[in-house]
Amino acid sequence: MTKRQVSEDRGPRLDPGTVIRAALELLDEKGLDALSTRAVAGRLDVRMNTVLWHVKTKARMLELMADAVVGEASLDDLPAPWDERVRELARRYRRALLAHRDGATLVVGTHAAEPRTLRFADTLVAALLDSGLDERESAWTAWTIIYLALGLTQEEQAAAHQSPNGRLANAVSKTAHPALHRTLGHLDAESFGERFEFGLSAILARR
Repeated sequence: MTKRQVSEDRGPRLDPGTVIRAALELLDEKGLDALSTRAVAGRLDVRMNTVLWHVKTKARMLELMADAVVGEASLDDLPAPWDERVRELARRYRRALLAHRDGATLVVGTHAAEPRTLRFADTLVAALLDSGLDERESAWTAWTIIYLALGLTQEEQAAAHQSPNGRLANAVSKTAHPALHRTLGHLDAESFGERFEFGLSAILARR
């Protein structure tokens, strides 16, 4: 058998990018719970060791996937004013998370100090520094915005896979939870976008 035949029998040459793209496709189809290096290998029709050669471990694969998701938040054509820039970055970040099933849960579960994640973070912190905040305030405000986006998006994506059954309304009692009962109409699962904008404005208002 020639080297060319061996190469053809093994299928197309893989690289980390191909593995991560296949993993993201699997994520979108089946969700994070179904994701494994074995499942990705099956999708690519290769042995699991071939996938591990490129990503080393499942944890490393998830880090690279998270970085790819964050990398979908474009850094091009941002507004010049710092506050508009921050808002636009936060919105793009949230859209990138929403673009993938369990996208927020994926990113929450990693600490990816990877190129695209770092570029996004650097751009966000730079916008906050431009506002006149000092280094600590800029860093911590950036974290607060990221936490808002991740937490709210994680809740939104979880709600998308659950049947609306009024669990909160049924659980809240007018006598036992008077404040919650009073505000119940504003705690519905349809207001994620509005809540995100409210939270973002509240964070930036202190500036």
